[in-house]
Amino acid sequence: MSRINGPPEAEVIVNYADGFAYSKNKLEDAFRPGGFLENPPAKTPRDPGLASLSKADVEVIVHEFDIPKAQAERVLLENGGDLKKALDSLIYPAA
Repeated sequence: MSRINGPPEAEVIVNYADGFAYSKNKLEDAFRPGGFLENPPAKTPRDPGLASLSKADVEVIVHEFDIPKAQAERVLLENGGDLKKALDSLIYPAA
C-alpha cells in the first residue's frame, strides 16, 4: 500500500484492541544489523557498598515500610549498614 504524496505506509501485521499495531517494516528493521538485538542495554555499575549490606536487613525495611529495594539500600548505606539507625531514620525523619 502506498500514498500518492509522501512516504509509503507501513504494512500492518496485527492491530490490537488497545490501539497498538505492529508493522512489518519496523519489525524487519529491528532485526537488521545495528538493531536492538546487537546492542544489549548497558548495565549500570552498582555501588560497592551494597555488597556489605545484609540482604535480610534490606528485606526487613522493604517489607515493613513498603518501599522499593533501592530506597531501602540507600537508607541502609546512609546509616552505615546499621539496621537500627536505618529504622530510626525512617520512623523519625530529620526535620
